[in-house]
Amino acid sequence: MDPITSVFAAELLGKPAWLWLLFLGIVGALLAFDLGILHKKDKELGIAESLKLSAFYIAIAVVFGGWIWWSMGPEPGMQYFTGYAIEKALSIDNVFVISLIFGTFAIPPRYQYRALVWGIVAVLVLRGFMIAVGAALVQQYDWILLLFGAFLVATGIKMLLTDSEADHDVSKNAMVRFLSKRMRVTSELHGERFFVRQPDPTSGKPVLWVTPLFLALIVINVADLVFAVDSVPAIFAITTDTYIVFTANIMAILGLRALYFALAAMIDRFAYLKYALAGVLVFIGGKIFWSYAYGKVDPALSLGVTLAMIAAGIGVSLWKTRGIAPRESQAL
Repeated sequence: MDPITSVFAAELLGKPAWLWLLFLGIVGALLAFDLGILHKKDKELGIAESLKLSAFYIAIAVVFGGWIWWSMGPEPGMQYFTGYAIEKALSIDNVFVISLIFGTFAIPPRYQYRALVWGIVAVLVLRGFMIAVGAALVQQYDWILLLFGAFLVATGIKMLLTDSEADHDVSKNAMVRFLSKRMRVTSELHGERFFVRQPDPTSGKPVLWVTPLFLALIVINVADLVFAVDSVPAIFAITTDTYIVFTANIMAILGLRALYFALAAMIDRFAYLKYALAGVLVFIGGKIFWSYAYGKVDPALSLGVTLAMIAAGIGVSLWKTRGIAPRESQAL
């Protein structure tokens, strides 16, 4: 077994197996409850219901973080909450892209939630793989954290200097064009179905086609992979504990699916959040260099500064954009 693979396995098993199984069991139960009971029938999720469901997911995340604090100690607890806050805030900035993807493929709101929930399964695999590889690399080559720090600082500065909406025309995206040319895609939706059998235009024989809902699901998960390039290094700058990194990421993502519909309707109200997020990324990236030069930064300070910046960004956004009405739901 090569060194990277050995460290990879060691990091994955750095916590007892029952801890991983416990968390995965919680995620599985939440997905089953959400998709199988709360949203067994396709319907549009209103803003009020979206906020209530999001509050439920936040409560679950806070209780889980409290358990980490109690069972593992205050420092891992603060690292979890810091990572959760960063991931949650970065996810808010990505809602606009997801909304555009659904709009491009003409996915009505009553089918969007189911697609988002099923997307979590892919996210679990993709994020888990990225986090495990990242942890193995950090343990084998600790100087990689300096690269993470430089990347976060550069990303934060880029967010301050560029228009975050300038290149979000999903219809011109190379991935969308590639998939559309190489897959049989139906011209219309077929309810909540991802696949249908229809006659081939040439032979007339029934063949498997994908629906626009499945295409949207693929693009959303590719977008999430791109989003992870920012968020995974950010949380590794907080802690290299694979369990905390993974659980904080997934808890924030689970809650995002519930909060999506409220955020999509109010996305214009968060016009100034990107400046706060930029500040958080620069702070977290700079903290890595400070730790190498002068010693570890107090986790309580990291949590306090992160929460203060995010709260300030949300507060200023809501104040500056007061009076702006929520966006109307997409037509069914």
